[in-house]
Amino acid sequence: MRLLICAAAATLSLAACATPTAYGPAPDGRAVGFSDYRIATGRYRVTFQGGPGAPPEQVSDFALRRAAEIAVRDGYDWFRVVDRIGDRSGSRGGTSIGIGGGTGGYRSGVGMGVGTTFDLSGGPAYRMTLEVLAGKGAKPEDAYDAREMAG
Repeated sequence: MRLLICAAAATLSLAACATPTAYGPAPDGRAVGFSDYRIATGRYRVTFQGGPGAPPEQVSDFALRRAAEIAVRDGYDWFRVVDRIGDRSGSRGGTSIGIGGGTGGYRSGVGMGVGTTFDLSGGPAYRMTLEVLAGKGAKPEDAYDAREMAG
């Protein structure tokens, strides 16, 4: 039991040291940061991959921020999110119990085991992918003001 308490304390202390997810470009497809792709004129796919432990709200906000930056960069006034896909990776740990038995010749035995897993990565990692449509002129009611969002 003492070992279990020590392991839990170590896990909590490591999780408390999780590095916050910083805003910036992702060096590759699975790294923390944003990536974007121009689908067609005024239409983009924007993805932000958060680090372990980053809140899903922060990941979503960073994806919206990147969409706004792209719209402003390409001369658009507003953008609308036409599709949104969020996903989560990483485990949360768990506990399992197993019981087994067997016989062999004149002997038989029964065994029981308890196993635990701890996620030492700092928590699940979230990714948000947005497909956005950008435009010029009067902002539709369901669209974001690109300059205001880009800050």
